[in-house]
Amino acid sequence: MDGHAGNSPGQILEHTASILGCSITDEKLAIYLDQQDELQHLRDQFHIPKIKDLPSIDPTLVKAEDDCVYFCGNSLGLQPKKTKAYIDEELDKWAKIGVHGHFGGSLPWAFADECIVDLMANVVGAKKEETALMNGLTVNLHLLLLSFYKPTSDRHKILMEAKAFPSDHYAVESQIRLHGLDPKESMLLLSPREGEETLRTEDILAIIEKEGDCIAVIMFSGVQYYTGQLFDMASITKAGHAKGCFVGFDLAHAVGNVELYLHDWEVDFACWCNYKYLNSGAGAIAGAYIHEKHTFTIKPTLLGWWSHDIKSRFQMDNQIDLSPGVNGFRISNPPILLICSLQASLEIFNQTDKQALRRKSILLTGYLECLIKHYHSKVPDNPQKPYVNIITPSNIEERGCQLSLDFSDPINLIFMELMKRGIVSDKRDPKILRVAPVPLYNSFYDVYKFIKMLNESFTAVSHQVKDVM
Repeated sequence: MDGHAGNSPGQILEHTASILGCSITDEKLAIYLDQQDELQHLRDQFHIPKIKDLPSIDPTLVKAEDDCVYFCGNSLGLQPKKTKAYIDEELDKWAKIGVHGHFGGSLPWAFADECIVDLMANVVGAKKEETALMNGLTVNLHLLLLSFYKPTSDRHKILMEAKAFPSDHYAVESQIRLHGLDPKESMLLLSPREGEETLRTEDILAIIEKEGDCIAVIMFSGVQYYTGQLFDMASITKAGHAKGCFVGFDLAHAVGNVELYLHDWEVDFACWCNYKYLNSGAGAIAGAYIHEKHTFTIKPTLLGWWSHDIKSRFQMDNQIDLSPGVNGFRISNPPILLICSLQASLEIFNQTDKQALRRKSILLTGYLECLIKHYHSKVPDNPQKPYVNIITPSNIEERGCQLSLDFSDPINLIFMELMKRGIVSDKRDPKILRVAPVPLYNSFYDVYKFIKMLNESFTAVSHQVKDVM
């Protein structure tokens, strides 16, 4: 599959199918692509839910013992098989030696986050010293904004996308109010052009150029949660810096999904959760990053015990010896059981590299896109035919693995029919079904089965609609 790196996913799929003597809709193609997949062994390191254990399935439509098609890693990643063993190991340590576990064993609790932070730094393209594991995503965003957002009368705005994830919106709004400012004046919200679903990069850069002298912080998501759009973080950062702005990103839907090079891009700060593509379990410990250029100039506003340098932390003299850089933003000791969950996932990422994952992701999502368009494109000559509109950009440079689907048929009915057939996806109001074939554990055959179930769901919904009429 590497031999056609310069071609689009559609071209690669058509070429491969022609060699096999079949069409891109043929099961034979999916089987072949999985056989050629250099990352296929990674799937075996995850628990794939069985259809029989899912809610709302229809046993007459599925084989209960089969694996489900899990396309919901953009909401909650699957559990690595090592997670339970790692957690059990620390529970056993606690049972056997109690408080001595803080400094004993292969993962001393007092330093547990530091034991795996290099693996995390590699995933986000940062130096170990620029990366920290702590808190939850929004807590980290608040801590970072407290230090990076220092509004003045001339420069007080925060630029973000108009339909950012609600938590980001609330965090920014409350930070502005904390400074006694009015969000209506200081939140600069950027919407797509009329009739379009996603933002154009040129429009983002244009607003930075136009309003940059008034912007204190640019706070975008790396990948937009609703549309699946991957933003050009390097260009946004460069444009923001040219106007004297700090630039930060919420990477919740980007980390573990797309290639990140935070240090090289000179991003000022970032934060992310680790339970989506990083597969660390609901409410997992989150991550934060601050570029090394701010090591001695940007300091935390709020301090805690873990802000104190490790070399003198336990002297207990109540004289803060602040850890430099992002480590000074840590407040509390790391929760060991959450560290174990993250460790299990990061070790799997460490068995491959970002480039290999991205190559598979492009072809895997491209395969999904091609099949959806083949079966469910809008047909002008047949306005009665149900269709799917993919609002995620078709340009592979502007998306990760997620496709956001807009249906002509009622989405609730489609969603329920997919659930009956053992498909795990994610419905987001007002009208989108998000599907995310994750390269770590999803297969090309998963895509083939999803399309088969989607076709069946369209037929079932069509009958329901006719019955109502």
